[in-house]
Amino acid sequence: MSRRLLLLVLAALCGAVPVPGRAVAHPMPHSIVTLDPRGATVAASLQVPVEDLALASGVGPADLEGLRRYLHDHLHPRALDGTPWTVAIGAVTVTGDEQADTGPYRELRADAVLTPPPGAGTGRFTLGYDAVVHQVVTHTVFVASRSGDALGVIAVDPRTMAVPDLTVTLDRHRSSFPAMLGLGARHIVEGTDHLLFLLVLLIPAAFRARSGRTAFRRIGAVTLAFTAGHSIALAVSALTRLELPARPVEAAIAVTILVGAGHAARPLFPDREPLIAGLFGLVHGLAFAFTLAELHLSAGSLIVSLLGFNLGIELVQLLLVALALPALLVAARSRHRRAVRLAGAALAAVAATGWLADRLGFPNPVARAADTAGAHPAFLVGALVLTAAVPLIAGRRGRLSAATTRR
Repeated sequence: MSRRLLLLVLAALCGAVPVPGRAVAHPMPHSIVTLDPRGATVAASLQVPVEDLALASGVGPADLEGLRRYLHDHLHPRALDGTPWTVAIGAVTVTGDEQADTGPYRELRADAVLTPPPGAGTGRFTLGYDAVVHQVVTHTVFVASRSGDALGVIAVDPRTMAVPDLTVTLDRHRSSFPAMLGLGARHIVEGTDHLLFLLVLLIPAAFRARSGRTAFRRIGAVTLAFTAGHSIALAVSALTRLELPARPVEAAIAVTILVGAGHAARPLFPDREPLIAGLFGLVHGLAFAFTLAELHLSAGSLIVSLLGFNLGIELVQLLLVALALPALLVAARSRHRRAVRLAGAALAAVAATGWLADRLGFPNPVARAADTAGAHPAFLVGALVLTAAVPLIAGRRGRLSAATTRR
């Protein structure tokens, strides 16, 4: 490994120096609902980020009674035949806490007792819960059992914009694979920083290739290396339950994007994009692991959840790369490729600088705008398609103009 390459790797890892302040990895924190069957009732523990709760409910954190009524109105367990359960909201508190992938924030914690109608039983029922989600469409609710099994994810259905009920099974072990597959897919879609890092490395891989076949091979190598890097870190940190501070990891991710943007503007490690993608992918994998760590899954459920979560990430990642590939290849062959490459590098550098400042404790509108793009995953691909279309349109106009002049 060259000295320059070593310095770049160290630069990214130096972002892991703990610093005070706020760190935002993704645009919206999530809620957690933990269910615990207790004889004829089910105890529910609710954890909800205060900022999103206030936005969705219009109730301030000091109005605990108002928050209790809001939660009661948005918690609707039902028997499988549709008969409603009785809900009693108990203690409600607001506390300062730190959620692994978002840094310091205030959290509402509430206890509830869910009681089925006579003869319904507590082993299987549907959980209707749309607190926050009904207003903040990027919000996600993780549902798990007290024994450590992942039960599912509650989120807005993008096709109908409704919040579907979740069927909960507590009387026997239920595979968490489908739920975690969806969670992994949603996580990478909303992880704008992870996608931007990958795309910014794909730009030089495609633009410096001498043929379409070479570009395709290089893009595949970068994607595979990034997949291997974050998969290894995700597996090791999740299975060993490695505990790392989230803020330094998130700051390091911003640094990796800055390095990638610099390389896209002017090659810093030519033809070594796969190596960088693999090394920096280790840092990104640590961020992915925070989500699994917060669910406190049992050992058996963790392995299945890890496989589903990682597969969800990979499937969506490959889909987005496939969508971006034509635009990259077209832009790389245009006579405006230098301008396109520099524009892409500049956009990534601006976003990464905003994220880094935000994660070092300096909130700014650039970071908020970059995070918001996570709610619209087609934005990045659309931008690539646009950059590919502009050279094509310009080239076509140039040819038409030349033909007109000759006439």
